[in-house]
Amino acid sequence: MANLTKDFTRGSIPRQLLWFTLPFMASNALQVLYSTIDMIIVGNYVGTAGLSAVSQSSMIVNFATMVCLGFSNAGQVLIAQAMGAGKKKELNDIIGTLFTLILLIGVLFSVAFLAMRSNIMQWINIPSESHAMAIDYLVICAWGLVFTAGYNVVSAILRGMGDSKRPFLFIGIATVVNLVLDIVFTGMLGWGVAGAAYATIIGQAVSFIFSLFYLYRSREAFGFDFRKESFRLNKKYCKMMFGLGTPMAIQAGCINLSMLYVNSLVNSVSVVASAAFGVGTRIDDIFNKISQGLQFAALPMISQNLGAKDNSRAKRVVWWTLLYSGLFACFTIAVYFLFGKDLFMMFSDDSAVHNMAGTFISAIVWIFPALAIMRATNAFIQGIGNATLGMVLSLLDGVILRIGLSWLFGIGIGWGFYGFVLGYGVAAYGCAIPGFIYFISGIWKKRKSLADSI
Repeated sequence: MANLTKDFTRGSIPRQLLWFTLPFMASNALQVLYSTIDMIIVGNYVGTAGLSAVSQSSMIVNFATMVCLGFSNAGQVLIAQAMGAGKKKELNDIIGTLFTLILLIGVLFSVAFLAMRSNIMQWINIPSESHAMAIDYLVICAWGLVFTAGYNVVSAILRGMGDSKRPFLFIGIATVVNLVLDIVFTGMLGWGVAGAAYATIIGQAVSFIFSLFYLYRSREAFGFDFRKESFRLNKKYCKMMFGLGTPMAIQAGCINLSMLYVNSLVNSVSVVASAAFGVGTRIDDIFNKISQGLQFAALPMISQNLGAKDNSRAKRVVWWTLLYSGLFACFTIAVYFLFGKDLFMMFSDDSAVHNMAGTFISAIVWIFPALAIMRATNAFIQGIGNATLGMVLSLLDGVILRIGLSWLFGIGIGWGFYGFVLGYGVAAYGCAIPGFIYFISGIWKKRKSLADSI
């Protein structure tokens, strides 16, 4: 398995983390660019109402994606800890269970979105000008969720084995396909928001097919035989994935649910505020997802060392992750203050949207120090297998604080749009600070090793 895997239990931690992170950062940047392309092209060809429709519906689709990602990360942890403990024979059952579970979740979300599309639009208080287009985007993307779920499985397998380059290649293929089809469908053929949705699901399908073909061709190297009987839910590993994945899925989904709630507050202001918030959160997502590459890289490194029972080395990975993510946070804040309004102008030519950029930026920058801490501590909490703590912290951040503070600052105090964004940002400290305290306290050393149960 030497061609597909990396051993992170030895060698220079800062060098390994840096070189392992860079492809993840690049692939995450492409993944955000993938969805950002839709908004840029729709904003320029369709207008502010179309921009609002894409931003709102894409957040709903992202909720399903984040839930799939939560369970995929659980599978990634099991794969990495199995490798660190030298239990390579168990990989076939772990991977087969992961494939089957995530694809089933993708199908269930597709059915739910198609059946409840009108209710969903009512819940998020979508502006009337964007309603029909938002439903079109949601319905089309719902049919393609199985491809998104499949790509998440492949990426989790490769990440768990220490491969960060091929996920970058596969998302690069999807981005190129999406860009070309966006221009053709939305721009040249005039299909509007529906054209952007078709471009999205076709790009995802092409990416998943390429990645699946690669894994099938390399099946002997990475430990899965692709036999029909291997695509089943192994009771033992299914239970472990649910134990780890349910809190992780709740953790991943909470942020999106809270964003939908804040969106509903912003949507009640005006379609311009809705579009401005959609653009702002998309720009925020670019920097957020790029920094998330550090968490993706740190997670298998921490998991392998914990599986090898080298707690000291796992701790050093956390500290180096914190340093790198802190430097990136400083860079992000500088970019926002120097070029923030220019970034908004890329998405829309509406001067009213541009005028709200400064308000959004002055509120959102408070989130980045918290994100820097979370990249390191979340990777550690997931890597050690304490998914329950991750869920509790995410509920505190994503539900109690994010929703509560957005309402308090925006409506209770009366700060309006600025208050909604500020509450959305500072809530992240509710996850960052307790997570950091848990790491430095050493309480986690009393936990039983996850690798012993694989």
